[in-house]
Amino acid sequence: MPSRDIDSYNIRSVENALHLLEALADEENKYSLAQLSQRLDMTKASLFRLMATFENHGYVERGQISGEYQLGLAAFEVSQKLLSKMTLLGKARPAMAKLVRQCNESVYLVVQRKQEVLFLDMLDNEQKVKIVPLTSQRFPLDKCAAGKIFLAFDEANAQILSTQPQLAGDIKQCLKQHYCIDHNSVGEGSTCVAVPLFKTEKIIAGCLTLITPSFRTDETRLNKEMLPALKAAGEMISAQLGYNSYAPRSTP
Repeated sequence: MPSRDIDSYNIRSVENALHLLEALADEENKYSLAQLSQRLDMTKASLFRLMATFENHGYVERGQISGEYQLGLAAFEVSQKLLSKMTLLGKARPAMAKLVRQCNESVYLVVQRKQEVLFLDMLDNEQKVKIVPLTSQRFPLDKCAAGKIFLAFDEANAQILSTQPQLAGDIKQCLKQHYCIDHNSVGEGSTCVAVPLFKTEKIIAGCLTLITPSFRTDETRLNKEMLPALKAAGEMISAQLGYNSYAPRSTP
């Protein structure tokens, strides 16, 4: 079969169905047919046919009174099966749990999705004051600490860097210290600390991110408690993924 650009194989109706599911997965959660028609630039008739199909298979549910649509249990089941099969998530979870116990702050597993980062999974803390949960949220690569980690350690992102020279200083610092810190990028009053997760050949597989309200994170706590624990967790996960080039830690 002759080589063709992958876009040439796209099926418009399938694309529309996927765009619909992505819209329903957004944080707004529930939409009327009119709202979806405006957002997706699709006719109500086309949307209704897609909705009926998804509803029959349990991927979409419609409120009996409001008539609004939301994702159904079948979509949740598929997502859980996908997560259970992810090697990265399975390897990361124990180290994430240990990190939460050590720092009592929220810990996220973050992956790259095109030119954004996706906050894929979270283990929460027991603090009374917390940052709003970010699971399933996406942010541009250049706008948060986790994204800058991917810009620094994934050569595939070189083109993005070439168009934004103002990022050069931040990326150079990330490469030097193997972590990135920023404030307010994922929410007002937040501090975000991120480290890379590597697999074999130092290929970046994900990012481990610790997020806390800034008022709980002074320089002393950051440097003596949070960063050492986060780095150790990142190294542990990377070793589980097959990356063995970190220097062994000396024992006191």
